[in-house]
Amino acid sequence: MRHYDIFCKVVDNFGDIGICWRLAKQLDIEHGINIRLWIDDLNVAKQLIPALDTAKRTQRIDNITISAWDADTSFEQAADAVIEAFGCELPESYLARMQPDNIWINLEYLSAEPWVEDFHARHSNHGSLARHFFFPGFTQATGGLLREHDIVESNRNIASGKQQQADFFRQLNLNPDENSAALKISLFSYPHAPISDLLAAMADSATDISCYAPATSILFSIAEFFGKESIVAGEHLRRNNLSLHVLPFLSQADYDKLLASCDINFVRGEDSWIRAIWAGKPFIWQPYRQTENTHLTKLSAFLDVFYSGCEDVARQAAIAMHKAWASEQITASTWQDYLSNISTLKTFTAQQTNALASQPDLATNLVIYIEKLHHNKI
Repeated sequence: MRHYDIFCKVVDNFGDIGICWRLAKQLDIEHGINIRLWIDDLNVAKQLIPALDTAKRTQRIDNITISAWDADTSFEQAADAVIEAFGCELPESYLARMQPDNIWINLEYLSAEPWVEDFHARHSNHGSLARHFFFPGFTQATGGLLREHDIVESNRNIASGKQQQADFFRQLNLNPDENSAALKISLFSYPHAPISDLLAAMADSATDISCYAPATSILFSIAEFFGKESIVAGEHLRRNNLSLHVLPFLSQADYDKLLASCDINFVRGEDSWIRAIWAGKPFIWQPYRQTENTHLTKLSAFLDVFYSGCEDVARQAAIAMHKAWASEQITASTWQDYLSNISTLKTFTAQQTNALASQPDLATNLVIYIEKLHHNKI
């Protein structure tokens, strides 16, 4: 059995650890890889991995060995393959134990920018070691997207299964029959998003809206909109045609169910962005804010790729909504224009989901790539 080490620095709340945890589990379950996941912040990781004991330096959860990674960490030996997630920089003491036959992978951030295809699978030399760059992406000339083999079908069953959705909402202490005709929207964003403007546009929408917001750093902005000093999970707030439900912080499995159950999903970063694609529902993506507005370039590249082939009016409405949300200047007319095209966008998004799901997934591509590198070293 192959042994992989994955190194993860928790630099953006849940995005990095979210991707690494999903990847670790998929490599174990679908490919039989023995995984050790090194994490530098167990306290944050525990929110996504509730069984994690932050007092233990090493433990085994869901067949994955999880180890604390800090200045006191000592390493016995390097794994057959080591995955350096998002350029987190391997510790010098680990590099010192690596030999030329160890495979070193730098798993990069996801982007739809054209240059990704050219840089995917390149390498740089570090003494006797080669560092290989593996880029996720939206074309078959890249490393693909992180996707479990059954996630699209599972989400499709939830989306079409009224009883499954009802059971899920009851699990969250919500009444599934309350205003069942309302448009269901999930809201997960960075705090600097124009949240108050969006909620105002929702409240003034011509249709009833039920908005579900998991407990994250945006709760202060939501509370401010409703004229409250603070809010907590379990609260239900209403203004005009908007009913907002504050959810607890959800497990990855439950978050997937929420995305599949909603009609529109607001997502951010990388992990929830990918999960929204597999949910097959219209979504608005907020990229991580970067200096010199680099994130807006990244957003435009994705919009060009994803909405290529979409009917023009609906495509323009989707692009306008994405860019308004990312530039923090959203208007009621932008939101209403998006809603007016939601039927077309629903059909088109489902088609894009199926098309992307027909490509090999990232974990499979990664295993094939590592095995090829290993074979070449023999």
